[in-house]
Order: sequence, then structure tokens, then C-alpha cells
Amino acid sequence: MNVTVAPASAPDQPDYPFPDLPAAGERIEVAPGIGWLRMPLPFALDHINLWTVDDGERLVAIDSGLATEAIREAWTRVLAEDGRPLSRMVVTHYHPDHLGLATWLAARDGASIHMTYGEYFGGHATWHQIAGYAIPDMLALFREHGLDEERLEALGARGNVYRRGVPEMPQRIERMHDGDLLRIGAHDWRVITGHGHSPEHASLYCASLGVLISGDMLLPRISTNISVFAATPEDDPLGRFLASLRRFCELPADTLVLPSHGKPFRGIRARVDQLVEHHRERCAALVAECDTPHSAGELLETLFPRALDTHQSMFAMGEAIAHLNHLVRRGELRRVRSEDGTIRHVTTG
Repeated sequence: MNVTVAPASAPDQPDYPFPDLPAAGERIEVAPGIGWLRMPLPFALDHINLWTVDDGERLVAIDSGLATEAIREAWTRVLAEDGRPLSRMVVTHYHPDHLGLATWLAARDGASIHMTYGEYFGGHATWHQIAGYAIPDMLALFREHGLDEERLEALGARGNVYRRGVPEMPQRIERMHDGDLLRIGAHDWRVITGHGHSPEHASLYCASLGVLISGDMLLPRISTNISVFAATPEDDPLGRFLASLRRFCELPADTLVLPSHGKPFRGIRARVDQLVEHHRERCAALVAECDTPHSAGELLETLFPRALDTHQSMFAMGEAIAHLNHLVRRGELRRVRSEDGTIRHVTTG
């Protein structure tokens, strides 16, 4: 494992102490006993960060990566070079780039899989296409919110993409709860659950090392996706996401944050402030457009002023509905239904 010394600091703006990225199949040590792996993804977001934590004579993996041959080969190489078996597989949340290879990795050494209930059942709901999480339900929600038929057809034609990214779901887990302490090697890691990006996302904080493995809840350069699902069409995931972010501000300012995408950084409070302001600006832009009724589909260009591929359109629609629901919850917008059944939003003033 390559060793890079990370300087301690508590900046007013996010600070990036590791200028060099690990090559595929290699690890960089970012804190004592913590290894950083960077794996390729076949999307616009082209990588995911995965982490290993020393557990005495064994090793703990935090997230697994998407089920691709490149990531399987990289894991095989890293674990062979390390020589220690996995004791545990910790999954921050059920999205395929985090859960995809978890069952395969755990089976390799008979390791246990640790997840929250919300993520375990959220993954099974999507994998098994139960009501409210099935593709036809998603398409019906997006149609109701004004997405055009061409993009709806493209989304439907993809089939169950989730199963391709997660070919095998865990059949049993060790359940994690908010506030649990996981003893890994000589250190305790506290589970901090968050909401909005996924049902019950688990970040891990180690006070003795001054490290937060933030998963997708706290990213350094982009805001994580926050979407509404057909099972809960009037939900307010954005409100819960913003509340979850504020919990991270309770941690020491010089905490080293290990995110799932982008570089490790310090400056939790500065980054939380940036994300809160980002979503405030998005909400303000939507309110400005809704002096006349607009659907989520008609507002995609307001939130995402660029060309969107099919994969991105799915996330964009979920996020547009989430922001509109949040504004309805705050009393700044109200829903109106057009004669064709489309849901639109208009200011309450």
C-alpha cells in the first residue's frame, strides 16, 4: 500500500490534502490503516471511491463497487497483494455502485455484510421490482409530472438496470442502526444515518482517527442525487437531506472526509454551507419560473441547463420532483392538475 501523509487543517473552504489519485487496482493510505481505492464507472460520474480498514489479521471493506469485470479484477489484485481475508463488508447504501459486488466479496472469505434495514429493503424492493419501485411505476410518476414520451420510452427500454449492476442481493445482513459503534481493529466507528439520497444511508465516523467515511451524503464537488420514488410521490427527501447534512456540522472541523466520489477533503462546515446554498439557489430558480404553472418535466432545463442522456434524465426527474415537493411543503408552491392529468406547480403568492 502506498503511504501519503495527510496534513491536519481546519480550513474555511474545503481543502484537498491528497493531490494524487490511486491507480486502478492500487491503494493509497489516507490515515493509519485506511486504504483508498478508486474504481471506474461507465457513467458520466466515472469513478467511485472504496475503502479498506485494517482489522487486525483481517480487513474490512467499505462499499464494493458496481458489478463489472474491471472492478472484480481490481479487487482480486488488491486483496491478493494484501494477503488478509475480509472479516466484514460494510455497505453505506443500496445503490449499485456501492452494493453491486458486496455478495461476491463477502462470499470470497465468508465475511458478514453490514447494512441498515432501510438500505437492505430498498435494494430488495428495486431488485425484485415490487410495487412503487418497479419501472412501470416510475414511468407513470414521471408521465404524471410531464416528462415527454420520447424520454419515457427510452427509460422503459433499458429494463431493470439495477439487476445488472447488482447481480446478487444479500440474503442476510448484520443490521446497523444510527449511533451503533463498529469496532474495527483498534478503533470504534460510529454509524451516522442520513436520509434523502437513499432510505437509511450509513456514514461511519472514527473520533480517534478523525475520519468520516461519508459515502454519498457529503461529496466535495457535486451534490448527491435526491429523488422522489413512485411509492411515496409527495415525499420531501430534500428536507430530510438538508437536516442530515446539519448533523455532520457536529463533528470536529478538521475531520478528514472520505467521500464516495471526488477527493478526500477537510472542511465539513464549509462544504455543508455550500450544499445548503446550492439547494437554496435551485429552489429560488424554480419559484421564479413558477409564476405560471410548470411541470417537473418542463423545469428540467431550469435545474439542468445541459443535454441529458437517458440515465441522467431519470435522476434529473426524480430530483426536480423532490425540489418541487420541498417547495410545496414550505408553502412557496402549490400543485395544480391540468385537464390532461399532468401535475404542475405555481407560486402561492
